[in-house]
Amino acid sequence: MRRDETGLIWHGRVAVGTRQHFQWLNTIAKWLLVLNLLDGVFTLIWVEHFGAGERNFMMRDLVHQSALLFMLTKLTLVSLGTLFLWRNRSNPLAVVALFFAFFSYFLVLLIHLEYSAIVIL
Repeated sequence: MRRDETGLIWHGRVAVGTRQHFQWLNTIAKWLLVLNLLDGVFTLIWVEHFGAGERNFMMRDLVHQSALLFMLTKLTLVSLGTLFLWRNRSNPLAVVALFFAFFSYFLVLLIHLEYSAIVIL
């Protein structure tokens, strides 16, 4: 890994770290946090009012014990993970992980919306 005279960080032949790269990545990180919040809200609605179950086996018991603790834990863990990846944004693996997390939560949101359509109709 080396930095050239323009400030770009080079991993082999790939330049990472332009201002535009980090602006995009910052937007992705913010949306990841929003999607996580939406996932938590939808999950609480489905579990509390429609008898659905939490798919995440690590959070399954917590969602039934305390909605507040569930949301605090969920938001804290994902926020800390996002912060960790953001601080390591010059590492291509951290960038890939942020995109993977974003698209995972995006797919989860689509599942919630699909379930909403089924419940409403």
